[in-house]
Amino acid sequence: MEKVSIRRSSRAQVVGSNPADPTTSGTGAAASKIFKTLWELKRGGQSEDTLKAKGDRLRYLARHVNLDDTDAVKGYIANQSKWSNAYKQGVAYAYNSYVESNGLKWNLPHFRIEDRLPRIPTEEKINQVIVRARGKYVLVFSILRDTGMRPIELERTRTRDIDLERGIITVRTAKGGAARNVQIRKQTLALLKEYLGKHNFAMNDRPFPKRRKMTGRWVRLRNTVAAKLMDPTFRTIRLYDLRHFAATMTYHKTRDILYTQRLLGHRNLKSTLRYVQLIAFKDDDYTSAVARTVEEIRQLIEAGFEYVAEVDGAKVFRKRK
Repeated sequence: MEKVSIRRSSRAQVVGSNPADPTTSGTGAAASKIFKTLWELKRGGQSEDTLKAKGDRLRYLARHVNLDDTDAVKGYIANQSKWSNAYKQGVAYAYNSYVESNGLKWNLPHFRIEDRLPRIPTEEKINQVIVRARGKYVLVFSILRDTGMRPIELERTRTRDIDLERGIITVRTAKGGAARNVQIRKQTLALLKEYLGKHNFAMNDRPFPKRRKMTGRWVRLRNTVAAKLMDPTFRTIRLYDLRHFAATMTYHKTRDILYTQRLLGHRNLKSTLRYVQLIAFKDDDYTSAVARTVEEIRQLIEAGFEYVAEVDGAKVFRKRK
């Protein structure tokens, strides 16, 4: 098992429900029991990403409360005013693994999670961040913008998954999603060819950085843009929002929910419907055309125009500029 998933943390005293007999997150019962919990999850087939997330949450709890006092842990989670209910539920699920692994008993709390639509940044704002990137990160962010891949999926991509002739990446799926091929833009393909040409990657190598590095670089860049342009809305754009953008634009262009589902690698169509939040495009973002014959209609469709309405026997089409 990777050390990152079940590492034993630094020594830090924790005050639980029994201050006279504190546990520690780095030595003693807490660390060994967390290790045991993660090891059992590993043997049960849990992914490394899940192990790391649960391990981080358990070690955080261990620094603030006695993990063997289930009532204290439940109270601590419930009283975190800065945590969203979704995050509280995630921490509760992590602790539930600890409870089951170590023979404890508690009633797993359920927090009401409000459904929130994904934020859809504009392409202009995304590109304003990307142009300030350097080196491989221009390529990384461009691929995520073009394809809707999850950052973890790009991290897992191997050289052999890349088809430079067609500009296609075979996605190693995450979150139980479906395998798929995704297309990148011509400009992005040129960057990819240049990047791979400069490095002697073996076919089984992973040429892209870790997800955490991608996220850290994105956050620094978007915050820099927010400061320079004095526009705090840039600080709300997460790296994962590039996936939302790609999904929304794909549906907007195709009006095909099944195609969008395949692009995102969703097995359940309900997951895709969350991403189908159309951007309110301005009228001048379109060019329009009118067709009166079958041949004119065929030519417009082949050129990427979409049908809008029929007026006085003429069919009106539009296409994004």
